[in-house]
Amino acid sequence: MSRDASTVSPTQLRAYLAFTEVSNLLRHAVEKQLRDAGELSYVQFQLLATLGEAQDGRLRMTDLADQLVHSRSGLTYQAQTLERRGLVTRSPSPDDERSVVVALTAAGRDVLAAVFPGHIDALHRLLFSSLTDADIDDLARILQRAADHLRADPPRSAAPRSASSR
Repeated sequence: MSRDASTVSPTQLRAYLAFTEVSNLLRHAVEKQLRDAGELSYVQFQLLATLGEAQDGRLRMTDLADQLVHSRSGLTYQAQTLERRGLVTRSPSPDDERSVVVALTAAGRDVLAAVFPGHIDALHRLLFSSLTDADIDDLARILQRAADHLRADPPRSAAPRSASSR
């Protein structure tokens, strides 16, 4: 099917507006839950959760920024804030003195454990409860395809580094 790139069909517009509305409403509710349960911003939660999923709870700042699609300076500020709370540590990379490694601390794991139950409840209550399992499968497949397409030409903060720039 050929699409005219200079126009948006009524169905495309409806899909886009529904996507942004769901995204905005969900993010607002999730941010409130994270603030109430763990005094975390959404980006701070993403940073901690991403470290929690990392093999040894550690990532280079540049890799973390790429995964989260967040500016390096903004993420550095968030990491500093979390470090002051004792939730992460930052240290020079043993492989490259120009790189900084962020590591999740035991206190950071404790905060994640405290916020996750409410976070999961909010996702189920606000998003997944109105969908069938088949809807969720379709949504995951469709959004992953869109994410893969967007990552093919990522913003600078999400562009993978060449080996020479690491």
